[in-house]
Amino acid sequence: MNLEFSEDQQFIQKNAREYLTEHATLDVCRRVLESDEPYAQDLWKGVAEMGWLGTAVPEEYGGTGLGHLELVLIAQEVGRALAPIPFSSSVYLATEALLQFGSEEQKKQWLPGLCSGERIGTYAAVEKLGDPELDEVDAVLSGGKLSGEKVPVLDGDVANLAVVLAKDGEAYSLLLVDLAGSGVRRTNLESFDPSRSQARLTFDGADAEVLGKAGNGIAQAEALLDRAAVMMGFEQVGGSERALDVTREYTMGRYAFGRPIASFQALKHRMADMYAANQIALSNGYYASWALSTGNAELALAACNVRVAASDAFVLAAEEMIQMHGGVGYTWEFDCHLFYRRAKLLGLALGSASAWREKLIRRLEAGAAGAAA
Repeated sequence: MNLEFSEDQQFIQKNAREYLTEHATLDVCRRVLESDEPYAQDLWKGVAEMGWLGTAVPEEYGGTGLGHLELVLIAQEVGRALAPIPFSSSVYLATEALLQFGSEEQKKQWLPGLCSGERIGTYAAVEKLGDPELDEVDAVLSGGKLSGEKVPVLDGDVANLAVVLAKDGEAYSLLLVDLAGSGVRRTNLESFDPSRSQARLTFDGADAEVLGKAGNGIAQAEALLDRAAVMMGFEQVGGSERALDVTREYTMGRYAFGRPIASFQALKHRMADMYAANQIALSNGYYASWALSTGNAELALAACNVRVAASDAFVLAAEEMIQMHGGVGYTWEFDCHLFYRRAKLLGLALGSASAWREKLIRRLEAGAAGAAA
């Protein structure tokens, strides 16, 4: 069995790395972090021109008509570059929600703009800090009007379209909300990673339309998070791999007692742990991306696995990166904190690793109970 990506897919990844190496250096991430710029607009325009925003979108809706296997490889390179753009919110969540649940009319209305980068999408489900509880949503849809509040919303300050989970009678529905319409108020929030902005969205009678089947919002949201977890997992792996590469390069060039500190056994062991964690996450990612691309029922479990493994790997790599840089690792001038910030942000963006572990346990128990019955 060949578990490798095809030559064409690897070529796409190679091109993505080359483009981002030139146009998305860590200085670009730092520029956004240190300024009031919400995201790197020049990079966003370039990424759109490369066709990455519509990688998994059929050509009839303005996409390139490739697939999720190609998309996860691009996501890995976006993560490796710490690209300060709303890629995950717009591509993994808003675009994916429209692809999976949107009507033909909704797809034609929104997908071309999302693929071209003229529009930015986001996903707004949670209404408080902590892990999301999808059945504890207070936002309400009544007569086609949405009222309530969502916080925190990643890239909510720059998005044009929000996929929102809200109460709809006795059930819940996913909604499409044009954030340029009336009844929408945004409030910027301070973020632990200012290179990826967050906002509070307040809806006061905002126009909203149901996405997919009314009253099926919880099931749709769960499915959407599973799909996004695979793509974000590759982004996390990319960041983790880059953190290891930067750490290795630094320790090879720093000398103590007449030899590179990378030659000391204690550091070798720690970098070996980083590498092992990356490979475990990547292995889970390969399986999950296969399940995602084929629509296999194993996606529910595979998504949990990659989410946990990738979150743990990126946090471990970022923490060890700081430690192995020594005292300078804690300084603003070195780039270690950029990786640490992004690792923490992505590790919570879809719910924490702990929450996904609990989800995995529940799903395994449900599967065992179903088999026993």
